[in-house]
Amino acid sequence: MPELPLHSFTPEEWGHQVLADPIALLIDHAFLEKKAANNAMDMMTRWPNDWLPGWVETFTGVARDEAAHLAQVTRILIRRGGRLCRVHKNPYANALRALVRKGETAETLDRLLVSALIELRSCERFAVLGKCAAHDAELAAFYNALYTSELGHYKVFLKLAYKIAEKPVVDTRWQHMLAQEARILAEQLPGPRIHSGARVE
Repeated sequence: MPELPLHSFTPEEWGHQVLADPIALLIDHAFLEKKAANNAMDMMTRWPNDWLPGWVETFTGVARDEAAHLAQVTRILIRRGGRLCRVHKNPYANALRALVRKGETAETLDRLLVSALIELRSCERFAVLGKCAAHDAELAAFYNALYTSELGHYKVFLKLAYKIAEKPVVDTRWQHMLAQEARILAEQLPGPRIHSGARVE
């Protein structure tokens, strides 16, 4: 997937590993969609001091998309006999959010870039899952459709980042964040999660 500027790429073996426990994977996925919808609603209220046209409309649209994805994955989960649990941890996303600096402009910029990173990696992972789930038509179609949506969200977040800061500033910070994301992902333990590490056989 050369159009994705990631610093590392997921082997197909990861897809086969996580799909071995589809219920746990769907539970993790549902929580990610819930968090993404909450994040979009929170970002909606963090518009820059200089009012940026389309800011609120963009984030309400993203929140609506993520809520729709949550509904989709929850329906699939329930049909397959699973259910959501109350507690969920995401060390990958937590480590990325720890990179966010404090201060109005820097913090907003970093939150946009972290959001773009999560969507970008999810996009890449959904492409792998869509291919590896070829034996399961429902999951394959679901993940392949999500690839396009997550790609759009990643581009939206990055585009907004360039609207609130100068291009050289965003470029430098974005490359730093991409490198950190690859490191953080490599440190993740394997397991049936969208952002887990790959198990080495």
